[in-house]
Amino acid sequence: MTAPITAVTPARARVRWWRLWRAWPGDIAGLWRRSLRFRTILVTIGLTALAVVVACVWMALAIQNDLFASRKDQVLMDAEQARAAAQRTLDASVQNDSIQLQNVMTLAFTALRDQSSAVIVGAYRIGPLVPNAPQDFSTNEEVMNELLTTPMRALVRTNPDQQIWQPVALPDGDDTTVPGILVGQQLTIDRVASYELYLAYDLANAPETLTFVQRTLWVVGIGLVLLISGIAWFVLRSVTTPISEAADTSAKLAAGRLDVRLEVRGEDELATLGRSFNAMADSMESQIKELADLSLVQQRFVSDVSHELRTPMTTIRLAADMINDQREDFDPATARAAELLNAQVQRFETLLTDLLEISRYDAGSVQLELEPTSLAHLAEDVIGSMQQLAEQHGTDVRLVAPGGYSPVDMDPRRVRRVVRNLLGNAIEHGEGRPIVVSVDSNQQAVAIGVRDYGMGMKPEDVEHVFDRFWRADPSRKRTIGGTGLGLSIALGDAKLHGGELAVWSEVGRGTNFVLTLPRQAMPLGGESPIPVDPGDDAVAALDDLGLTAPIELPRDGASDTDAGTRGGSA
Repeated sequence: MTAPITAVTPARARVRWWRLWRAWPGDIAGLWRRSLRFRTILVTIGLTALAVVVACVWMALAIQNDLFASRKDQVLMDAEQARAAAQRTLDASVQNDSIQLQNVMTLAFTALRDQSSAVIVGAYRIGPLVPNAPQDFSTNEEVMNELLTTPMRALVRTNPDQQIWQPVALPDGDDTTVPGILVGQQLTIDRVASYELYLAYDLANAPETLTFVQRTLWVVGIGLVLLISGIAWFVLRSVTTPISEAADTSAKLAAGRLDVRLEVRGEDELATLGRSFNAMADSMESQIKELADLSLVQQRFVSDVSHELRTPMTTIRLAADMINDQREDFDPATARAAELLNAQVQRFETLLTDLLEISRYDAGSVQLELEPTSLAHLAEDVIGSMQQLAEQHGTDVRLVAPGGYSPVDMDPRRVRRVVRNLLGNAIEHGEGRPIVVSVDSNQQAVAIGVRDYGMGMKPEDVEHVFDRFWRADPSRKRTIGGTGLGLSIALGDAKLHGGELAVWSEVGRGTNFVLTLPRQAMPLGGESPIPVDPGDDAVAALDDLGLTAPIELPRDGASDTDAGTRGGSA
């Protein structure tokens, strides 16, 4: 049976293309941040294009001004030569008869048209009407009347020896115009009359020349930008390719592939960089292997010693239990010694168990046994199992669980050990004040927090709270027999689940540990369901929970020796 064929409609295709276009700004911004080659090419193209645009605009304006100036000078020269030819024709006439003068004027205008390239010629008498003066003349009276302005005519009349010109728009048919120049001068018939002579010149070929020059400039400019961009890309590629290879090789080294090296080509600066990089990688590889071998020896030593001590430790434990069971038959001093021996043997056995667990973490041989488990129910079980210890210390433990009841895949044995460790520390260091265990969840994670209202710790002590065998106050007595490895193992269990174990503490306000575990096998994202910093007032928080047990909160002047006694012990 063949699979159905789904056709993509044009509308859907347009939507996909639109989405692609919408994603372009983000892609380009990301490429700008990540790629030195792209950033340099883009800057080079931008600066080159700006320079070419400025140069082309300046050259176009300069050519335009020069072209108009040269064409204007040519027109003025042509107008002067045409006027001179017409004036010579008029000066050669000695007739005073009106008909003969009109014929001479016609000959003069013929000379004007022959000597000049003007498209329109017009002559208009100046002053009062003279009986024998020739009539006004114009090759296109309608257009000439539109072009002539009163200020120009006044200048022509008052300046008989000068040329007066102005730019005009000459009609070109179909309601279109072309640029032109109108030149005004004077013609004189001796002892008869003076005339305003106007010559209109068409400059239509000037814009065509200017357009051709500008088009050529832009084509050359674009070609120059592309050429410079290609050269820059080629040069940058030869420089950035070795840098990219060095960056990739560095990333592989950071990922643990110690055998990767750079390929060295030539004897230039990049080749020197490659040889130095390879020498550094060789040194790092040898040192890391040496440290790894030393660490492996240490891990094996701890594991072997811990394992070998279990057999004699079991024998000693049995003997100590037997002696402790018969301590009533001993004198008081011997009976006390039997009790101390039994307690220290139990602590020593617990220490061996923790050392074996730590050696498994160091060796990377820890395996999780995942089961769907409710964190809220697990917290209830741990609180119930430690109820007797809490009563011995006069501590009231309260569970607040608005969430966390749905099962989440976790190793219940390890999570229970973490919660027991946190609750045991809270009972030991809570100064007999209430303890609040909070359980909550969101769509990404579940979390449990253990908050005590004891003396708290100083900021410099909080930084070392997960260190092995570290204690803020070594002189403080452990009341529940910790080994100094409990919090370090708890942190390892949290990381093994892909979660995190965070702590907040402040002198005079207590301590809050928060264990956050992901719902799925993926890194945590976002905030924990339980904030690490409770941000509350101790008395107000206890009143909200209905914990009315009398407590005495420390004053601001509490001594530093009474605070910060919590450490890495269980």
